[in-house]
Amino acid sequence: MLDTGFHQAAGLQSLTPQTELRVLAVASQEQAGSGLETLWQICASLQRMGYPVVVLDATGYETDESPGLYHLLRRAPWHDGMDQGAAASSLAVIPAARGLWQISRADRPAHVSPLQDIQPCVRAYSILVLHAPPPLLGQLLTHTRTMPLMVMEGAAAGVLTTYKSLKQMAQHTGLSCTVAALLRGSGTAERRKTLAALQTLQDCAERHLGGQVHTTAVSTQNPQDLQRLALQLLENAGTINGTMAAAAAIASSNFAGIPAAAHLLRSH
Repeated sequence: MLDTGFHQAAGLQSLTPQTELRVLAVASQEQAGSGLETLWQICASLQRMGYPVVVLDATGYETDESPGLYHLLRRAPWHDGMDQGAAASSLAVIPAARGLWQISRADRPAHVSPLQDIQPCVRAYSILVLHAPPPLLGQLLTHTRTMPLMVMEGAAAGVLTTYKSLKQMAQHTGLSCTVAALLRGSGTAERRKTLAALQTLQDCAERHLGGQVHTTAVSTQNPQDLQRLALQLLENAGTINGTMAAAAAIASSNFAGIPAAAHLLRSH
């Protein structure tokens, strides 16, 4: 395994009661597929551990027929129903493309997090999961210590796509990410190929982005792997009320900065 930055006590630490809403982030992919499936499995694991979870999904657009975050921010009549939803066993998934882009572009003092506009809408939940493209996540997480998750598939092609997303995140926030490579089978050859791809990604991130990437290989057939990933994300979650100083401290130990003429990853 190429896991870095975590330890065996992560699960116990992340079960410590929290007084603030925890913010998790999962980067969306251009083509929904395994990454989306992994997101739902992570959320299901968190709910089984007793955490009411709400997902703001920037891949879904709000409409009058399918209201979402945009309507919540405008204090739509069904806003109060969110409180009852937190007690339900089903996962709350809210279309949020318009709403998230709106708060990311709003004028506010530099010390105020964009996510503070959301807090009144999700006050009944203990975990907020942002599912959005890397450039948007970068703008939303400027004040948090949240370490976003990126799901990687497809060896060489997956390295190229994931590196592009890491670069976009680093340009906006300097935050490092967790990259989870999915293993479909249990064969030694597949695992060896996947670990080699993760090592290539780590080397490129260190060389061209100036920081380390936390990586892990996750078997989609092993529920324990998915639960472990959920606990890692929870341990590395931030809060809405984080400060710029806290985020900067994390950034300084991850992506130190990108040169003005950043190199592009080439095929290996």
